[in-house]
Amino acid sequence: MTKEKSTKKIIANNKDARFRYQIGDTYEAGLVLTGTEVKSLRTGKVAMNDAFAFIKNGEAFLSHLHISEYKHGNRENHEPMRTRKLLLNKKEINEMQGAIEREGMTIVPTILYFQKGRAKVELGIGKGKKLHDKRASIKEKDAKKELAKVTKRSAK
Repeated sequence: MTKEKSTKKIIANNKDARFRYQIGDTYEAGLVLTGTEVKSLRTGKVAMNDAFAFIKNGEAFLSHLHISEYKHGNRENHEPMRTRKLLLNKKEINEMQGAIEREGMTIVPTILYFQKGRAKVELGIGKGKKLHDKRASIKEKDAKKELAKVTKRSAK
């Protein structure tokens, strides 16, 4: 058997999600999109800062994902902020539903990418960070930057 490389072309990365939430389990989900949405994604016209996923009637949906209208679209262009259906297995949906109900967690998209020509989103189950946790994250990030600067200077 030949092993195929799975090439991911990252469209958007939600850095804010990793700052505001402690991400636990992650899931890969497909997106149900229209043609103009796919064309807009290929040009990178997407904002996912406030995006979140929810489960309703046993189906998963992604809300507040802003995909800009396609520049060359016609009257059939899509609505930028519409709620989009996620393609997940029942087992994955049930696991997410359990985490949300039991532990008060949130489903947040972390990465939006193309894989083998299909639009995919990586969903993380996240628990909101407190203010002191966010401050610790900032300190840790600054320390890493400073360490990188020092090692770069010493390497010269």
